[in-house]
Amino acid sequence: MLPNNPSTVDLTGKVAAVSGGSRGIGRGIAEAYLAAGAQVAINGRSREKGDQALVEMGAGDQAVFYAGDVRQREGVDGFIDATIEAFGKIDILVNNAGGSSDYAPIAEMTDEAWLDAGNWILNSAFWATRRALQDMLPRRWGRIINISSVEGRQANKATVAHYITFKHGLNGFTKAVAFENGEMGITCNAISPGGVETDLMIDQGPIAAESMGISYEEFKDNYAQDAAIKRLNTVEEVAAMALLLASDLGGGITGANLAIDGGTAL
Repeated sequence: MLPNNPSTVDLTGKVAAVSGGSRGIGRGIAEAYLAAGAQVAINGRSREKGDQALVEMGAGDQAVFYAGDVRQREGVDGFIDATIEAFGKIDILVNNAGGSSDYAPIAEMTDEAWLDAGNWILNSAFWATRRALQDMLPRRWGRIINISSVEGRQANKATVAHYITFKHGLNGFTKAVAFENGEMGITCNAISPGGVETDLMIDQGPIAAESMGISYEEFKDNYAQDAAIKRLNTVEEVAAMALLLASDLGGGITGANLAIDGGTAL
């Protein structure tokens, strides 16, 4: 029977790596895992923000931070290797980092913007998954969770074709990983959040909104009005699903794309 309270999920003895874990959705997932008893490694580009996150989480030696850019393979490999060096293994991988910039219509989008989004969203997940599987497969247990987006389930916004395309690609990658590794005790799922006001949205949302000819408040309200619940989703709602998928209770779920979008992509 599923627990009434997700915090009763027990991850004691498990090691998790969460990319982009110093803020936003990644931070919420990392904190949920720590509360469930796991040891957690997080990464991000800013050493200062990472160190601050560790202090705020108050996890002591149960959490570590690795500074690196997931848009570069060396940064991703370094993060996975640092997780294993710190805690001896990796059981749970959350590919949370991912975004885009330099928003423009397809006819005007630069190669640099397109390739950057591909590395940030899809290649980073491939590099991390490949490295983590090398540790998971011999032990025949693993949980891989890709943080996708409601934009990976639809295509109804202009100037963000790079983000939409690579989030769709991440969903396909999720199914491929699940198919190849299901008999080895390893699951792979995607979570597709709706609008969540994270640090990334606060940073990039106004730029995306300007490219669409609307204000940031209108940008956020569009997400809320598109949802059946008429509000943005929360970090805690996404983290609760990530907690289930990381547990033994989630072992029967794989290859799925689970929408935490308030009914946006109906």
